[in-house]
Amino acid sequence: MERLHRLWGEDKYEEVEAGARALEAEAGRLRRRGRGIAVAWHAKALATAAACAHGRGARVLTELETLTAELSGMAGPGRELLLMIRNTHMVVLNHEGRHAEAEAEGLEVLRDLTRLKHLVPVWDIELSVLANLVDALCGQARHEEAEAVARGNLPRADRSTVAALHCGLVCSLNGQGRYHEALTEARRITPPGGRSQSGSLGMATAVALHGLGHRSEAEAAAREALTDCERFLHPDHPRVQEAHTLLARITAGDPPASTAEEIAHG
Repeated sequence: MERLHRLWGEDKYEEVEAGARALEAEAGRLRRRGRGIAVAWHAKALATAAACAHGRGARVLTELETLTAELSGMAGPGRELLLMIRNTHMVVLNHEGRHAEAEAEGLEVLRDLTRLKHLVPVWDIELSVLANLVDALCGQARHEEAEAVARGNLPRADRSTVAALHCGLVCSLNGQGRYHEALTEARRITPPGGRSQSGSLGMATAVALHGLGHRSEAEAAAREALTDCERFLHPDHPRVQEAHTLLARITAGDPPASTAEEIAHG
């Protein structure tokens, strides 16, 4: 498991998923049944998270929901694992355009995390959920709320959550038609977001440039974002098609659409 987490840190999602699936199968042969079940749960949770990060979340949606049902009501470490799984489920719901459901899931997870804070450190899960909540709010055109959540939590974010919240902030500004502010924010910092964030900030930047009427710059940014998506994400990742749609809108000279229509967040 330690090796798989190291590979995760290197964004090697395909290797993580394959290794986690192998570990899950091996766990079934462990002598101590309770230990085997626990290992299998953790391995399956990691495998589904890797599939989601790569862009194959729709294929593991049923698996995530089954895992959630199996772990519901668990005490101890199982509670933390359940919240991680539900966070992954939230990402998939956003990818599938089911933003209201993603929001509801996120709010429930945040309430559960509040009850765990005094027992274990869960700030990393919390920040990830909040970044997903920003995406869910933007997806419902509730951009002012999304901006408030992003701004309020960026100062304490770390690693990949900085990139996710930063991109969410840019998207929330785009959604309000505040393109100058969005572009300034997008160019102010470019936190490394890892492979799962590929194309996100580039697409948000292209939307801002498009809104300002800088068509050639917007097209260049959209093309670069599309290249990143196709290079680093699975072809099934919704962001790949969203990048194509955004580029087509810009090259056709169409007026800017709302951020929720042009770019998904996850």
